[in-house]
Amino acid sequence: MSFFAAAVTKGPGSLRDVTPEFWMKIGIAIAVLILVVVVLRKLAKMNKVVLSIIVLLVLSIVGFNWIYERNEPAWATPVVNCLANYFPTKDAIAAPGSGKK
Repeated sequence: MSFFAAAVTKGPGSLRDVTPEFWMKIGIAIAVLILVVVVLRKLAKMNKVVLSIIVLLVLSIVGFNWIYERNEPAWATPVVNCLANYFPTKDAIAAPGSGKK
């Protein structure tokens, strides 16, 4: 019984000392996790061809945005450097006129 009494007593690390912002972030994280699970279950029931087309389209848009804007994450820089030679980038388009509009 002393174990339960020790768990109930207040100490310096009580849950009342935690800020509301922390609880808001925990709540948002749990809501996002639930949303991800629901979306993944819906995608598992989807036609695989349609799902493949949607994934290809989203990856293409993100990839071409990274190439054009050059704002890719560090792990994608080697591939984007290689592909940037073949596709237009914002800096290459702005360079010939030497004046930004």
